[in-house]
Amino acid sequence: MNIIVAGLGKIGLRLVELLSLEENHNITVIDTRASALQDVVHSYDVIGAAGNSASLDTLTEAGIKDADILIAVTGSDELNLLTCFIARKISKCDTIARVRNPEYAKELQLFKDDLGLAMIINPELSAATEIARTLSFPSAIKIDTFAKERVEIFKFAIKENSPLCDLRIADLSSRLDCDILVCGVEREDKAYIPDGNFMLHEGDFVSIVATFKKAIAFIKRIGLKTNKIKNTIIVGGGTTAVYLAKMLSKSGIQVKIIENNPQRSELLCSLLPEVSIINADGTENRTLSEEGIEKCEAFVALTNIDEENILLSLYAKTVSNAKIVTKINKINYDEVINSLGLDTIIYPKNLTAEQVIRFVRAKNNSLENNIETMHYIFDGKAEALEFRINENSPIVNKTIESLSLKKDIIIASINRNGSIITPRGKDTIVCGDTVIIVTTHKGLKDISDILE
Repeated sequence: MNIIVAGLGKIGLRLVELLSLEENHNITVIDTRASALQDVVHSYDVIGAAGNSASLDTLTEAGIKDADILIAVTGSDELNLLTCFIARKISKCDTIARVRNPEYAKELQLFKDDLGLAMIINPELSAATEIARTLSFPSAIKIDTFAKERVEIFKFAIKENSPLCDLRIADLSSRLDCDILVCGVEREDKAYIPDGNFMLHEGDFVSIVATFKKAIAFIKRIGLKTNKIKNTIIVGGGTTAVYLAKMLSKSGIQVKIIENNPQRSELLCSLLPEVSIINADGTENRTLSEEGIEKCEAFVALTNIDEENILLSLYAKTVSNAKIVTKINKINYDEVINSLGLDTIIYPKNLTAEQVIRFVRAKNNSLENNIETMHYIFDGKAEALEFRINENSPIVNKTIESLSLKKDIIIASINRNGSIITPRGKDTIVCGDTVIIVTTHKGLKDISDILE
């Protein structure tokens, strides 16, 4: 497909990187900065077009009339919307716009309908949603949802003396009387799609697929906490903090935001009357102690500086028993960051990329087995995809045990008209089901890709 990416900030660069890994895409990038264009053109197999993305001349140079998708992710919401509006006037391409300002929250559907947008992406809102979901289940390091939130993938660590230590996966259901499926294990720097003979060990990071109710029952049986947190401290009062504070307050959680900038603090007071706003330096130990870090149940580091977020999280880990969430903007040093033992790390760029890549793959899907949902899991080492099965699917009306699956692929869940099935060998997949596939193979576009 012919894809245009307008804007080479953090999100734009991440999209170019991931789209370049996909097959059969011709990618053109637009930016006003010649140096940014030069860097990305030298690093990836893409074409650069210098100029304002809302300019007719620039869009024409970028090949808008032959484009299949235009993704506008410049630093300006208004420019992104205008770019998509003009693109739709002169082309039949699908358009995706980044709109991040909370003040536009009520107008998003209006923008989408009137401007003919295929999708609106909001990295800050996606990050806040991910954090709020994690705080609802503190023992989980990461939670990804599928089947319209009926099914979730929960990632957690096996602690010392856990009943999972040295347990064979095949014995898990009978030993713990649970209805869950282990879809992945991370050990050191490797990710595994395990079979029944795989042995779990202390220190492993395990991902399970289950409904929320069944996951809670399982987590209780292995001795992890399932209670929702009651209060949280957020350091950094940016856009993500605004979205998150509103979500947490609505669910009855007490929220305190520490923001260093006096003008921003004043604005936060007007935007979030139900939240305690502290105008102080949240990177100071004394400030954190005065605001009760030792007794808080959750701590979220949301400054704009990754290094500050990491250090704040490490400090919080030493002085409290809080659930700790760390926002990271750059992904260059993810292996180092993952070795630090932080609880939950949020990468807004990855969350946004998931949405766009899912749309691109679904549009490029030859068999029309629509990709309903997609998440990067195991710290990006694997993908979890939800496919809708139609009557022409190569796996329809076949039992799971009869399918010749590629190595490192597992069918993790079946959603049949809202009823969730934990798949076993004798189960049959029928037309209309949605199935969740977990794999370390990258780039699956339709369900046929899982077969040998």
